[in-house]
Amino acid sequence: MSDAVTDTANAEKRQVNTQGAIDKFLALTGSHVASYLDACIHCGQCSQACHFHEVTRDPKYTPALKLQPITRVYKRHKAPLSGIKRMLGLVPPELTADYLIEQQEILFDSCTMCGRCTEVCPMGIDIASIVALSRQAMVAAGLGPADLMQAADNARDKGSPLGMTSEVLADRIEWLADDNEIDIPLDRDKAEVLITVSSIEMMKYPDSIVAMARLLNHAGVDWTISSKGYEATNFGVLSGKSDVAKVMVERLAEAAEAVGAKTLVIPECGHAYGAMRWSGANILGRPLPFEVTHITEFLADLIRAGKLKLKKSDVAMTYHDPCQVSRRGGATQAARDIIGAFATDFREMSPTGNHNWCCGGGGGVQAMASASELRHEVFRIKMDQVAATGADGLVSACANCRLTMDESRQALGWEHEVQSLVEVLADQIDE
Repeated sequence: MSDAVTDTANAEKRQVNTQGAIDKFLALTGSHVASYLDACIHCGQCSQACHFHEVTRDPKYTPALKLQPITRVYKRHKAPLSGIKRMLGLVPPELTADYLIEQQEILFDSCTMCGRCTEVCPMGIDIASIVALSRQAMVAAGLGPADLMQAADNARDKGSPLGMTSEVLADRIEWLADDNEIDIPLDRDKAEVLITVSSIEMMKYPDSIVAMARLLNHAGVDWTISSKGYEATNFGVLSGKSDVAKVMVERLAEAAEAVGAKTLVIPECGHAYGAMRWSGANILGRPLPFEVTHITEFLADLIRAGKLKLKKSDVAMTYHDPCQVSRRGGATQAARDIIGAFATDFREMSPTGNHNWCCGGGGGVQAMASASELRHEVFRIKMDQVAATGADGLVSACANCRLTMDESRQALGWEHEVQSLVEVLADQIDE
């Protein structure tokens, strides 16, 4: 190792707050977490469910191993009889800077927190939730991929992880509305429905915003976007920065309450749905006085109510399930109800629904440059899934999945296009 590399490594170690990580692990290890840590029987079945292990066959990517950092602290300091066992030398060693640095790749780069491992765990251990907690401890130690941490800071300081401020939001909405001759309401005083956006959509896939507006206007929905709370993605949750997570939830909640919205709609984003729908009230510390729903659920309800008139399509298509919408979110059927309303040749992947393979970029992995090569390899699973269906079109309802798959298909030379379900649906409006 060169002197420069050694100096860099030593500097990194000096900056690692190991006690901060230990204290955070202990604070986060409540009884339900402890039950998970005590329950693992080290059977290894979770390895078969992990896309990172599937494409590499490297045992270090076994999901159960992601429990080790918090387990070491728990067994040494908090487990029953740990004090006596510590005196007898029967507990795991204390965490070190070297160990924590080594664990960064395992807890960040190679885990999308997709929850597929939990499905096959005979003990029902929710490894994804343990990884989320462990990331908080890594942040307390001063660790975590710099680009992911920066995205979280951007969200707190500028309004979105891509730096889309409220001024940029207003400019882009005005541009999209003028260019497409469509009403995209911003900052209405009152509205039944508050629509949130993801900066990935607004900055990289703006057609999806136009498509959403077309559908909502066609259905006669009373809606608005708020410049006070617009960013649905919550990089505080993904990064382990709990303070940022709360700020992002507070902004959306306050914006919805200000316009008197009865419904807050999460856009085509997987983790944003879970962060607000299933964790929002806990993060905020009070009940949410409005319903949180994913855009697919909202549109499926409009279709059932007869408010969207659609043409039929004979394009052979298949659907990629965003993990946090389907497997972790429970909204698996909504997308299929939408597709079933217009598609005459829908072909399910195998496996599908709650068992579908992750895109490889969830959990913030898409934002980490260090994870790109591994992420592209994971996409080969999706390529094989689509090929097996023989479908021409691949659609999904998550802009993060779309961006992940777009980057990987370009890297691997895959010719299929990844489409937004909202955009595809808007094209089927029967004017």
